[in-house]
Amino acid sequence: MHRFLSLLLLVFFFSTTITAQSKQEKAVAAAVEALRKAMVDADKATLEKLSHDSLSYGHSGGKVESKGSFVENIVNGNSDFVTIDLTGQTIYVSGKTAIVRHRLSATTKDKGKEPGTVNLAILSVWEKDKKEWKMLARQAVKLL
Repeated sequence: MHRFLSLLLLVFFFSTTITAQSKQEKAVAAAVEALRKAMVDADKATLEKLSHDSLSYGHSGGKVESKGSFVENIVNGNSDFVTIDLTGQTIYVSGKTAIVRHRLSATTKDKGKEPGTVNLAILSVWEKDKKEWKMLARQAVKLL
């Protein structure tokens, strides 16, 4: 019985160690979540705060936006996200740079049109600026 409990404890230890996120990964995940919420809420101040001044924001259709056009198109409803769900997220942090991948499923109402849906694979690059993570680059591709 003692061996069984020791083995169980060992398995538990390794499983939590493998799945545990570092402090930096948690901070990046929080920034990604704040960005998701700001995109749904069209929160200009938060979008600007989380976007690097040199942002390159690539859409699945090939359009690439700067920080200014990304924020403006969310705020004015040209890119209107009603819902955004992120799944399968992975985060890799190396120094002051983080790479985030996830799947994005969303309902949209761009330019006031009838609701649409998007299913995308997203790659984003984040850079730590002082104590805050800012999105430096983002690229989306359509999922088949």
